[in-house]
Amino acid sequence: MSADLDPAESAKSTDSADSAEPAEPAEPAEPVDSTDAPRPPLRFAYGKETWKEIAFLLSNLFTAVAGFVYAVVSVLLGVGLSVTVVGLPLLALGLGGARLIGRSERARARGLLGVRVPEPSPLPRRRGFFAWLWTSLKDPVAWRTQLYGLIRLPWGIVTFTVGLVSLFVLWPVLPFLARGLSHADRAMVRGLLSPSDELERRIAELESDRGVVVDTAAADLRRIERDLHDGAQARLVALAMGLGLAKEKLLDDPEAAAAMVDEAHGEVKLALQELRDLARGIHPAVLTDRGLDAALSAVASRCTVPVKVGVDLAERPAEAIEGIAYFTVSELLQNVSKHARARSASVDVRRADDRLLLQVRDDGAGGARLDGGTGLAGLAERLGAVDGLLVLDSPDGGPTTVTAELPWRSRPGT
Repeated sequence: MSADLDPAESAKSTDSADSAEPAEPAEPAEPVDSTDAPRPPLRFAYGKETWKEIAFLLSNLFTAVAGFVYAVVSVLLGVGLSVTVVGLPLLALGLGGARLIGRSERARARGLLGVRVPEPSPLPRRRGFFAWLWTSLKDPVAWRTQLYGLIRLPWGIVTFTVGLVSLFVLWPVLPFLARGLSHADRAMVRGLLSPSDELERRIAELESDRGVVVDTAAADLRRIERDLHDGAQARLVALAMGLGLAKEKLLDDPEAAAAMVDEAHGEVKLALQELRDLARGIHPAVLTDRGLDAALSAVASRCTVPVKVGVDLAERPAEAIEGIAYFTVSELLQNVSKHARARSASVDVRRADDRLLLQVRDDGAGGARLDGGTGLAGLAERLGAVDGLLVLDSPDGGPTTVTAELPWRSRPGT
């Protein structure tokens, strides 16, 4: 007994059925809280370099007061007491302390301002009280540091006042003020606390080189004296004694006397050879007469391995440079004979602009070092004393190449 439902009634009943079920309420949209949005990272208003410059300006007052007081007290005390025996030593000690103040100021400028000022050369060591006193009193680095301490007091007051006031009142323009004031500080540090350009370093190098030259000359004199005493002199003494005995036996035993004279003749030849070798070690005659080419060829002929010599010089250098070049190559070839275990070697000498280049090469075992006990360290010091240079390239297994440079100086009249 089912009856067909009218489509309109079916739709109506469907609508009523749908309306019978409660509809789920829509979830309201969550409000966007601005406090949950990502914030930019915290940072200072000024950059790191600006804060360093501000710190330098504010600390100027304290360092300037300390430097001013030290400079005034040390100088006035030393000068005021200079009429006594303690005045000048006190002044010298005060100048030595000024060097320490300059070092600390350079470190402060390097850390806060980024100023890279090289450290001045240390004072050369002098033997004796008066030598130390004179060296300390004429130290330009210490006197410039004392001047730096004197002029820094008013500047330190200005920078401290401007920096402190600007930090609270003129903070928008503080970075520009700090940069401008710190530039003036950089100029003072470079001008008064830096070394005396290349002049001071050059003087220190020349003083050190002079000491090397003096020590080398003294060592050469001791070597010549030892060679004469142990070699030719002893042989000549034995020769004189032998001739005296031969004279006594001349009438009694002419044959024995003749044998003793013959033996004395052999001793004379050996003594002459030793004297020639000694003279060659001082300055060979062939070098004076014929130059480097012939002299180095003679040295190469005495080497234990075959040596090829090449000298390409349009003119002869000054006698002093020529002698140093000869003894440099001679010592290098001696090292080849004693230590290299080489089969062959070569010597090349030429001029490059204002330098004389010497190159000794061997095909030995290599492994040579400047501190290896082969005399290369002493040779490098002697070359450095005359503005020369020694470069060693000796990998293990060889080959070994030693390059020496000497300043070129022409002979007078050429």
